[in-house]
Amino acid sequence: MRAPARVPIRVVDDAGQEIVLDRPAVRVIALYGAFNEILDGLGKADVIVARTNADTIPTRIATLPVIGTHMRPNIEAVLAQKPDLVLQMAGRKEASLPVDALRKRGLRVAVFRAASFAELFSVIRRVGVLTGSEAQADDMVRGMEARLATLDAKVAATQQRPRVFYEVRSPNMLGAGRTGLVAEIIRRAGGVNCVEERVKFARLSEEEIVRLAPEAYLIQRGPMNPAPLPLSKRPRLRTIPAAANGKTWFVDERRYSRPGPQSVGAAEELAGLLHPEISQKQSAPAKGAKKDRK
Repeated sequence: MRAPARVPIRVVDDAGQEIVLDRPAVRVIALYGAFNEILDGLGKADVIVARTNADTIPTRIATLPVIGTHMRPNIEAVLAQKPDLVLQMAGRKEASLPVDALRKRGLRVAVFRAASFAELFSVIRRVGVLTGSEAQADDMVRGMEARLATLDAKVAATQQRPRVFYEVRSPNMLGAGRTGLVAEIIRRAGGVNCVEERVKFARLSEEEIVRLAPEAYLIQRGPMNPAPLPLSKRPRLRTIPAAANGKTWFVDERRYSRPGPQSVGAAEELAGLLHPEISQKQSAPAKGAKKDRK
């Protein structure tokens, strides 16, 4: 008796491309680090065969071959690893150039977008399909949804919604705008993004930040903002409400700005910072947020 024919795996990515695999992917390269964290959460860290030079999470990938950067991977180095799936995050135009080059060389490349929790959950589920871990992906998403529902209920009971500014980069200032996952993290944490532009990143002057008068100020620290100064060392910003009331914090860029398994933790952590009255009722926040010390 013949074995039943194997049914191909089919997923449509967020660029509208249908990704077809004969079997679950077993050799994966992520050009954006969040996918490595997702794969690890699915119990599939063993399928990762290379990394970009900025990615060391999960820790086991630190010894894997390096294939360049997120925006400029070395095409030959990627091909040398013989991946059956390459993952990229949609975003700047530069990120699409290596995707086109790899597809022309015959590789299957899935491009995903995760500008909200709903989109992130869809990405996790589709990565689960592509790697044969649908059940694990469903469990991960259900767990994250449950935590967000619990957080929503706690935040709904608070009285205030402080105005928040999220610093993406300085001194050539970029702030988080109203689109993107950071904006939703602020909202789910019980804050109001004081930047009104409907963009992912907004260019602002320090004078504009003074006008916006944020009551809480988050300074991300990471590859995009490697050495930010505390507000106490920025003369123009010393007078904003956030500096006056001590609600300024350094936060981990990877935790807040990189969509993935840590994103719900970022919302929980920020809710505890903005609303200390609920922090004792929720799971302890991670150690990523640090007071902006004078």
